[in-house]
Amino acid sequence: MPGRPGVRRTAAITLLVAVGLASPGVVAAVPPPPPNPSDAELQAGRERSQQVAGRVGELANQLAEAEAKLLELQAQVELTMEDANKARVDLVRAEAAHAEARRAAEAARAEAEVAGQRIEQHRERLDRFVAGSYRQGSQIGSATAFVGSRDPEEVLDRALYLDVISRSELDVLEDLQRARVEKVNKDSLARAALAEAEATRRAADEARRAAAQAERAAIAAQDTQAAQARRLEAGKAAVEAQLAEARSHVSGLEQQRDRYQEWLAAKEREEAAAAQAAPQSTGSGGPARPVSGRSVEVVVSRALSQLGVPYAWGGGNSRGPTRGIRDGGVADAHGDYAKIGFDCSGLMIYAFAGAGVSLDHYSGYQYQSGRRVPLAQARRGDLLFWQTGGRIHHVALYLGDGTMVEAPYSGAKVRVTSVRYGGIAPYAVRLL
Repeated sequence: MPGRPGVRRTAAITLLVAVGLASPGVVAAVPPPPPNPSDAELQAGRERSQQVAGRVGELANQLAEAEAKLLELQAQVELTMEDANKARVDLVRAEAAHAEARRAAEAARAEAEVAGQRIEQHRERLDRFVAGSYRQGSQIGSATAFVGSRDPEEVLDRALYLDVISRSELDVLEDLQRARVEKVNKDSLARAALAEAEATRRAADEARRAAAQAERAAIAAQDTQAAQARRLEAGKAAVEAQLAEARSHVSGLEQQRDRYQEWLAAKEREEAAAAQAAPQSTGSGGPARPVSGRSVEVVVSRALSQLGVPYAWGGGNSRGPTRGIRDGGVADAHGDYAKIGFDCSGLMIYAFAGAGVSLDHYSGYQYQSGRRVPLAQARRGDLLFWQTGGRIHHVALYLGDGTMVEAPYSGAKVRVTSVRYGGIAPYAVRLL
């Protein structure tokens, strides 16, 4: 019947078996077996793959170390820039304090000079008074001061008056002298404050020059490290190609073994069907595949649709990017709480939501969410994880061919990059 190919194939097998039984020496036709690599060949291929993977791992570790060093130098550059900013602010403050101290010193010196001039003017006045009183050499005073006195009592009154005036002049002179001493002391203190302000200004200027030099040195070190990272990245592609070739070789051997096992199982089924000589549908001839290629591509497509979206710690859900949250540290320093974006596990939540898979917003739980497969067997759509001290701290989506998509870290954006093997967990997680 046209609509029942399985029945026709079974009938043909039954006919071949019947002919074989009726005709001695005639064997039922069976397909030839596919290649079946030996265990030794498989082991040799795996060992070669491990050796190449080891070389790739070394380069990947070097690149990871270079990138980590680059991040460290970036932080150092930021610190030196802040130190330079502080030094510039300190210099401005020191210059303002120095200017204020200079103005105070100049004012104190001017006040001391005015006080000295007043003392000299009063001293000259007192000298003229004394000279006028004793110009004739009299012990009583100037004769003109006593001319017209009517009696000795008036002479005494005039003498007492002259004595009071001279004492008053002397008192004023002493007050002025004390004021001058105070002004001189104030001038001395102001000069000392000016000297201290000058020393502070010089120290601040020296600190500014040192901070600027440290900033230039940090930027130069960062540029050198960036150049080294670029060289490692450029050289890494060739070694990754070798790794892909080695893995492809092992994968080819394993696929040959799988095909042989499938052929062997099919042969046993056919033989069992022929032995029973009963119509029996073999169905599609193979087990149902648990993986939906469409679902994998939906997940990959959703992840790639977010390229360039900012990293935001705590951001992302099944509907897309969300505002980040505070962490009290690095994320806050980058303003993640004010950004709309994803963190690493948030991006995975959004990607897999397209295939109807719900994930927790924590990479450690995501590592426990599916079937673990050896890293060498990772395929497109699997989750890759990184760990430190046995604790998972990062997750990315494997795209195949040694690439992945991830939300890397604060200050960066969702990107496609080569798989980093430094610190990578030994198992990928398969959800589809």
